[in-house]
Parts: sequence; C-alpha cells; structure tokens
Amino acid sequence: MTRIAAVVVTYNRLDALKETLLRLLAEPLDHVIVVENGSTDGTSDWLGGQDDPRLVVLRPESNIGGAGGFEMGLREASARFDPDWTVLMDDDARPAPGAISAFRGETLPSLPVNTGAVAAAVFLPDGAVCEMNRPTRNPFWDRRVLWATLRGGTHAFHLTDAEICGTAPQPVDVASFVGFFLSRAALERVGLPDGGMFIYGDDVSYSLRLRRADMGLLLDPNVRFEHACGSLGTDMALRPIWKIYYLARNNIEVCRLATGPVLWPFAVGFYVLAWTRRSRRYPAAERGLYRRMLRAGLRDGLRGRSGRNEAVHAAVSLEQSAAKG
Repeated sequence: MTRIAAVVVTYNRLDALKETLLRLLAEPLDHVIVVENGSTDGTSDWLGGQDDPRLVVLRPESNIGGAGGFEMGLREASARFDPDWTVLMDDDARPAPGAISAFRGETLPSLPVNTGAVAAAVFLPDGAVCEMNRPTRNPFWDRRVLWATLRGGTHAFHLTDAEICGTAPQPVDVASFVGFFLSRAALERVGLPDGGMFIYGDDVSYSLRLRRADMGLLLDPNVRFEHACGSLGTDMALRPIWKIYYLARNNIEVCRLATGPVLWPFAVGFYVLAWTRRSRRYPAAERGLYRRMLRAGLRDGLRGRSGRNEAVHAAVSLEQSAAKG
C-alpha cells in the first residue's frame, strides 16, 4: 500500500495547529511530522501530551522558519519512514475532510508517468479560492502565456477560479507548500527545499527546480485544502512588515530560476517596480520602513545571503517601538 506522510511547520499558532492535527489524524495518513519552531504559546507542551503513534514532533534548536522547517521535516520523513508521498502544509492549513482519501483512491491511480508533485486546490474557510495559494504557469517558458501576460497583466499566468474549482487536473509550474504532495522520486531527483530562505519563496523555488528537472507538477481540484491565512490584511498589505525583507531577498533567486540569465535582469526590474508601488497600500507612517525592508532584501538577494537576518528583525522592532513611544 502507498505510504503517505504529512509535514506541518508550526510557530505560535496553537489553536490553528489543534484543528489541523485533528483533521490530519482523521485521515488515512501513515505518519504526521510536526516541526515546532520554538513556540512560546504552549504549543510544545500540548504536543508533548498527544499520544497518537503516527505523530512525530521535531524541535530545532532555534526558529528556522517555514523553509527550514519543511527542509527538516522532509529530511526526517525520508530518513525515518521513506514514504512514497509526503504532503506539506502550514499550521493554519489543513485537508478538507476526505482529501487524503481522494488522493489515495482517485488521484494516484490516474497520475501521468513522471509526475513529481501534486498540488491540492486551496480555499479560504468561507469557500473562496485562496489567492496566496493560487497555482501559476511560468510565462517565461510559454510564449503564448508571456504574450498574454504582457497584454493583460500577471493574472494571465494564474490558474482561473474555474480551473481550481473544476474537476480536471491542470499542469502548472508553481504551487505552494499548502497541500503539496511530493513524491519520493522528486526528492531523489531534485533534493530538499532550500531551508536557507527562512520564509517565502521556498515553495516557488522548489516548484521551478522540479519542473526544470523535467518532472510534472499537477493541480488536482478533486483534492481540497483549507487555509485560514492571516498575513495579508484587508488592505492586502503584508504583515508583519519585516516579511517584506524575505519576500524581496528570496525573489531574486526565484526570478533567476523562472527566467534564466538573459531575461533575469528584466524580471528583477519588473519585480522591483511592482513592489515599490505596493508601498502605497501601507499607511504613510509605515512606507519608509517598507521601502527600507525592500531595499535590504534586494541587496542581500543579489549578494546571495540566506538564513534568518537578526539585524532586520531588530531594526523593525526598534523602529516600531519608537513610533509607539
């Protein structure tokens, strides 16, 4: 029988994690690995009281972020259990009831040869498509998609609501680590995700590496996940604001993978322009900090810096404390 493991990365979201584990342990999974990133809200103690034999808790020495957590969790799952497939998710994301059964019974038997990963269709708790987890096609690998993007904007390479809510699997180039089913064959060929990204971009980077290795990535609308995400406010501004640093830094590498050396400078230039304009979504008092985070991320991305940047976190905390005082 096909063995399926799940990897969940958590940090200070105990209530969300409780619901996620409840859903996961109700599904036909062989193993559930939780990477506990040093939470201070009682998560570690609560996990210590769980007795399901399928549950394994990993506790890194420091907060290694979502990217580091997925790298650690996949390494442990592979070494200890060697599953055929491993499904990844955040602590506030979880399978819809029956999702794992649907993957076992309906998705696996019909997968094309050389499929490296399958992405679930991800929805908000109210049933709307989750924009944060909308799969995409890479416009730089398809002239028709690129032309449509140049004419109509970035929505041209995003999957539509009809495709996500439909029934037919869709080939894609990028999917998020929410309901991301990764095969053993993909891990053997592509390796582990880049844990040095800390947060943001690790799933995009890995998707592109997978596709560059000539392995297929499919969205399966019949496998559904729910994501109660909260990083974007009602003004569509990313918070806390230090996350802009990692988004900017890691997107330098994402642009390189998506475009190649010739188009890479143009892609980075477009990205810088788009994200500079997004500073308008923030109150005037926060725009200076936003732009500093953006510049610092771009600078470190071009220098190839990775890992958690303690100086960035300290600078944001100091500025925000001064503003309040």
